[in-house]
Amino acid sequence: MKALVLSSGGVDSTTCLAMAVEEYGRENVVSLSITYGQKHKKELESAEKIAEYYKVEHECLDLAKIFSYSNCSLLEHSGKEIAKESYAKQLEKTEGKPVETYVPFRNGLFLSSAASIALAKDCQVIYYGAHRDDAAGNAYPDCSEAFQNAMKTAIFEGSGGQLTLLAPFILATKAEVVKKGLELKVPYELTWSCYEGNEKPCGCCGTCLDRREAFLANGVEDPAIS
Repeated sequence: MKALVLSSGGVDSTTCLAMAVEEYGRENVVSLSITYGQKHKKELESAEKIAEYYKVEHECLDLAKIFSYSNCSLLEHSGKEIAKESYAKQLEKTEGKPVETYVPFRNGLFLSSAASIALAKDCQVIYYGAHRDDAAGNAYPDCSEAFQNAMKTAIFEGSGGQLTLLAPFILATKAEVVKKGLELKVPYELTWSCYEGNEKPCGCCGTCLDRREAFLANGVEDPAIS
């Protein structure tokens, strides 16, 4: 069997990549990164380094045009500032709607594209790194269990039963993701999560805050910033 892993260059997808390599062997794993018009390329550079580390095939797909209509703060053409606070605090201001860093239906498009590529490359499984903390009370609805189940059904049916979507952390916290990655000796020093593209992570955006807490919960410092 072969697996395709959606790889953002961050903690969750890199842990999924490590799991896929352990399960199927590096020769049977494809890493897929997607550029969507984000403000920086740090995460894509990390994804490439991680693919090199694991010696897996790495592909990159450009979907930036699709998101050119959005004014999401993560996008290069947006003039909005990226929030420097937790997702919980951001949701207090949105009245339960997705946060400003939610890219409209991004994961739906990513997974649909991944399904097409996976079939073309004779893969039977797609790994997707969403976890429980990502949904964060509707901060990112395309990271929820309900969304994952719907996409799993759509991909299975739409592929004629040839392809399965696997989200091993959909019910797990980010701390649990890190715990699994530490067991697998994931090279977290190569990963990038920050929404900013500076030399070092800002430490203040929602994803930086979540990442820091996840490593602290495991009693270790984040190797990417230590």
